[in-house]
Amino acid sequence: QVQLQESGPGLVKPSQTLSLTCTVSGADITTDYYYWSWIRQPPGKGLEWLGDIAYSGSTYYSPSLKSRASISWDTSKNQFTLQLRSVTPEDTAVYYCARNQPLAGLGYDYWGQGTQVTVSS
Repeated sequence: QVQLQESGPGLVKPSQTLSLTCTVSGADITTDYYYWSWIRQPPGKGLEWLGDIAYSGSTYYSPSLKSRASISWDTSKNQFTLQLRSVTPEDTAVYYCARNQPLAGLGYDYWGQGTQVTVSS
C-alpha cells in the first residue's frame, strides 16, 4: 500500500520561505516512471499544480509561481520537499503531495491527506 504524508509548519509569516516534506512509504520515489507532485487548494478555489520531481530527479514547475518554488528529494529517506520562497497571504492553501504517472497517461493515483498552510503575520 502506497502512502504519502505531508509535514511542515502550519503557519508561515509573509516574505518567509515555506518548506514542506512528503514522506513516501510503500513505493520507491526513484522507480521508473513515477512523478511526485505538489498540488495546493486555496480556500474557495480549485486544485493548483505547483510542480513535480520525476523518478530521474528532473524537476518541473508551474510558471505561475514565477521561480519561487524549488522541489528536491532525499532518496535515502524516500522523501521529497517543496520550498516556496517569498510567500504572501495568497499562498494560504491546503498543500498536497501526490504520485503521478504522466508517461502512462494514468494521472494521480495516490495522494497525501493534505496539510493546511496559512501565511499570516
